[in-house]
Amino acid sequence: MGDWSMPIGSLGEEVVARLCELLDNAGRGWRRLAELAGAEKRFRCSAEELEMCSLKVLEPRGSPTQCLLQLLAERDCTLRYLLGCLERMGHEQACRVLSSAVQDVIRITVQPESQVVVEGTQVSLTCCATGPPGLAYQWFCGRQEVPGATSPELVIDTATPVGQPEWYICRVNCGATFTFSRWAHVQVEKSSSPSSASGYCPSMAGLQILRQPRPCRLSEGDTLALECRAIGNPPPQYQWFRNRRPVEGAQAPQFQVKLVTTAERGSYSCHVFNLFHEVWSQEVDVEIGPRLFTSGGSWQEGDGGSLEHGSPGQLYATDKVALLIGNMHYLHHKQLQAPIMDVHALGALLCQLNFKVVSLLDLCKAEMQMAVDEFLLLLDKGVYAGLLYYAGHGYENFGNSFMVPIDAPSTYTSEHCLCVQRVLQEMQQRRTGLNIFLLDMCRKRNLNDDIIPQVGVLEVTANIVFGYATCADAEAYELSQGELSNGIFVTFLKRWLLEDEKITVLLDKVAEDMGTLEITRGRQALELRSNLSERRALTDPICAPGQDESSARNLQWAKAHVLPESRHLCFDCGVTVQLGFAAEFSNIMIIYTRVVAAPKDITQCEARLTDIPEELDVDLKCTNKESPKELGSPLAPVWSLGCPSCCLYSRICGLQKLRQELAFTVCLQYRYQGMDDFVEERQRVNVGRPLIAKLNLQWADPPPPAHSPLCPSAPGSWGIGESSWVNTPEENLSPEGPNSHTP
Repeated sequence: MGDWSMPIGSLGEEVVARLCELLDNAGRGWRRLAELAGAEKRFRCSAEELEMCSLKVLEPRGSPTQCLLQLLAERDCTLRYLLGCLERMGHEQACRVLSSAVQDVIRITVQPESQVVVEGTQVSLTCCATGPPGLAYQWFCGRQEVPGATSPELVIDTATPVGQPEWYICRVNCGATFTFSRWAHVQVEKSSSPSSASGYCPSMAGLQILRQPRPCRLSEGDTLALECRAIGNPPPQYQWFRNRRPVEGAQAPQFQVKLVTTAERGSYSCHVFNLFHEVWSQEVDVEIGPRLFTSGGSWQEGDGGSLEHGSPGQLYATDKVALLIGNMHYLHHKQLQAPIMDVHALGALLCQLNFKVVSLLDLCKAEMQMAVDEFLLLLDKGVYAGLLYYAGHGYENFGNSFMVPIDAPSTYTSEHCLCVQRVLQEMQQRRTGLNIFLLDMCRKRNLNDDIIPQVGVLEVTANIVFGYATCADAEAYELSQGELSNGIFVTFLKRWLLEDEKITVLLDKVAEDMGTLEITRGRQALELRSNLSERRALTDPICAPGQDESSARNLQWAKAHVLPESRHLCFDCGVTVQLGFAAEFSNIMIIYTRVVAAPKDITQCEARLTDIPEELDVDLKCTNKESPKELGSPLAPVWSLGCPSCCLYSRICGLQKLRQELAFTVCLQYRYQGMDDFVEERQRVNVGRPLIAKLNLQWADPPPPAHSPLCPSAPGSWGIGESSWVNTPEENLSPEGPNSHTP
């Protein structure tokens, strides 16, 4: 039986060539395969990628199918998923080719491990593999075959002069099909060398760590490299830990992570063990901070976009990223309705414009600060557009705007909130080509706050656009239309967002439309502030500068959008339960359970979720519901389209609070024919860190203390005014008229 969990990249050239021969056509071919594979979000191909596949027919040996399979392989698509797509296509011939190939796939199950040993001892390297009958092994030292080394285990006598590390590799083959293990090197140390532990006897069973990992301080985008070397008999094995939790797949003496982000910061240690003994390395701290570019000077032409030859006047973006935050359920202030709909609508439209979108609901101050910090990591010199949208309570004092988190006290000040201008200053340090702020909040003054925060002078970059949902000293309103409530701003913004217009022209059209709404006339009007000097539009196409796509920015983005894979749970009674997942936002996930198979003597059964971590925002009223509508989310009709019928649904919120991997219990209750009582079985399930939880926001350092009150910035600095306004909560508007509220 082959291993269907292996990636597509494990297929041999002959198999890929045969699949290309079958699928390089316009009927049940590669385009249909791309369409079916795109049902899983992470395997969805963009229009540009499909066009790239299509153009392969112009090359002498080009194949659209091979290009598509390569794209799927880069996204870790498994053979099982590919087979499922081919089956849904009804392409029996391609299914037979793939099934036959999987049976012949050779998989290395035990890799040889590099070792550091004392001179005179014997070293054992092991390589085990699964595959078709008749597997043959051959060991190599460098490029030379080791005579007679044709078994899974290679024994090396180190009673030879100490020299450079010897490199070994094993080839496993069955006929013409073969694969190689990874390289392992054997470093021989003299027994009297300083690196060896004094008094160590190689004939005794034990462990000695020769090389300890060292602490390090890195910037995001760097490579993390830790090493722990030990000697022992039997040979040592390794398992790396981060924050005292095992790191999946980190079972080698060297631990390396390329292009690190803040998700990898923490304390690291290595557990070294063999059959008889175990020992721990010292625990070291790995600090990872944002890579800030030197400030000062003006924005240079070409940092955020470029002109392509042959297309005069056309601006191109190198990348486009957005952070959307909607705060609704305040602990000490009036609850809001619109942010969930506004963030969702805006996120969907920005995705159509090829923005990388992170959308989050209901954040406390620490979580908002960390979300902004992670957003800044998505930006670097050359990123064309950084867009931040905020919907929730807010206020404006002395020309500075403040976003209010859900945990702000009843008499909040700037100390409890996030300053928009300070975020802008940090974005300028990242040298973003275009900075866009869309603030859907009140701008009344907060009488409880008389502190003028120290923001500093903003640079003159000619690339800043502020779109305020309301003008100075005014409030922002919602339209009360039952559960589906929109803010006035987004109601009109979504009409124009996809238009190919300069961003300032687009916002002017939104302002004109808002002015036609009779119910808010004289109460709310969009205000636009801009120093944009070029015709920058949200629709500007992305033209990558030829950099490696696996950049720290893209890795950071990808982590926040990975859902757990659907799985099947088999219970002792013979019932099989499907466990599936959908996403509402980057921090809200839907888990559904469905009974897919049951013995005939079981007349009734259902699978419920229990023991969900208390740190998450889980309302028991929103778990194990028979229909998506019962969860109370107005977005249920959207995400439930891809979910099967006859399920029980649970809504898991606040994934940014998750301090460990998400584990819960699936409780199966069933009843046999002719019996009144239910029988219960339980299975514990661990789905890792889904969506935004992968960024480990809770491990971040606490936000810095508030700055001391100082004088405002120098006159003439952009974005600093001298107005003084009062803050009141956002108001709701029904079709009949406004409804006022006071703090």
